[in-house]
Amino acid sequence: MRTKITFNHHQNTWINLTTEDKDEVRQLYTEYQIDQEVVEYSLDQNERAHLDYDKSAQTLVLIYNVPNRLKIDNHYETIPMTFIVKDRTLITVTNKRNQYLFFEMQNSLEKFPTLTIFEFLFTSLFLISDAYFPLVEEMNRERTKVSNKLKEKATKQNLLALSDLETGIVFFISASKQNVVLLEQLKAHTIYKQLSDSEKEQLDDALIEARQLVEMTKLSSEILRQLSSTYNNVLNNNLNDTMRILTVLSVLLTIPTIISGFFGMNMPLPLENNTSGWLITILISIVLWLGLSFIFRKLIKR
Repeated sequence: MRTKITFNHHQNTWINLTTEDKDEVRQLYTEYQIDQEVVEYSLDQNERAHLDYDKSAQTLVLIYNVPNRLKIDNHYETIPMTFIVKDRTLITVTNKRNQYLFFEMQNSLEKFPTLTIFEFLFTSLFLISDAYFPLVEEMNRERTKVSNKLKEKATKQNLLALSDLETGIVFFISASKQNVVLLEQLKAHTIYKQLSDSEKEQLDDALIEARQLVEMTKLSSEILRQLSSTYNNVLNNNLNDTMRILTVLSVLLTIPTIISGFFGMNMPLPLENNTSGWLITILISIVLWLGLSFIFRKLIKR
C-alpha cells in the first residue's frame, strides 16, 4: 500500500510504501530514479543500520533499526527501516511489523505541518529511539518479576524467562549502538554542512535520544548479566551441597556393610558363640556411624 502526503505548504512530499514485495519497491524506486541496489537491502531483514549518499543523484539513504513490538520466541527483536531523501521527497518503506511508526510519524506531521524534509526525517528518527524505551521498561518490570520468582525457587521456567530477557536486550543494545554510529556519521558527512540550524538541532536531539537509549540498554544488560551470574552460582552451590550430602551418606552407609560383612565370614570370629553377638555388632555399627557423622559435621562446618 502506497501513501502520499504533502506538507510544509505543499512544498515537500512524504511517500510511504507498506510492502514486502520487491517488485513494488523496485517500481517506486524506478519512478524516482533511485539506485535499484537499494531495493535489495530495503527489504533485507538482516541489514545493518548504515548511511549511503549518492552525490550525483543527490539521494540520501538511511537504514535505521526499529523495535519490533511483537515478540519472537518470547523476546523482542529489531528490524531495519528504510528512509530515502531525494530533492523534496521523503520515501519510507515499512512492513507489518514496523508500520506502527508510520502512524506515529503521521501524527507528528499533523502537529508540525511546516517541518522541512530533514526536520521531519530527524524527528522520525527521534520517535524511533523513543519507541524503544517503553519496551525496555517492560523488560525491566519482567526482570523484577522473574527475579522475585527465582528468589523463591530457581525453576527451569524462570531461568528460561531470564534468558529470553537477556536475548532481547542484546538485540536492543546492538541496534541502538548501530543507530548512534549512523547519526554520528551523518554529523560528519558533507550533507551536514547544508543543513539549517533548526535541522542540525533536530539531528542533535535525535542523537542525544539514541545515546540515552544505549546507556539505558547497557544498564539493563548489566543487571541481567549479574542476575544470571548470581543464580548460576546459586545453582552450582546447591549442586555442590547435594553432592556433598550424597558423598557423606554413601560413606556412612558403608560402615554397617563392612561390619556385617566381617562377621559374615566362614571362619572363627569374636562373639560367634555369644547369644547377644548380633546386638553387639549393631551397637558397634551405631557407635562408629555416630562417631564418623560427628567428624564429617565438623569438617563441613569449616
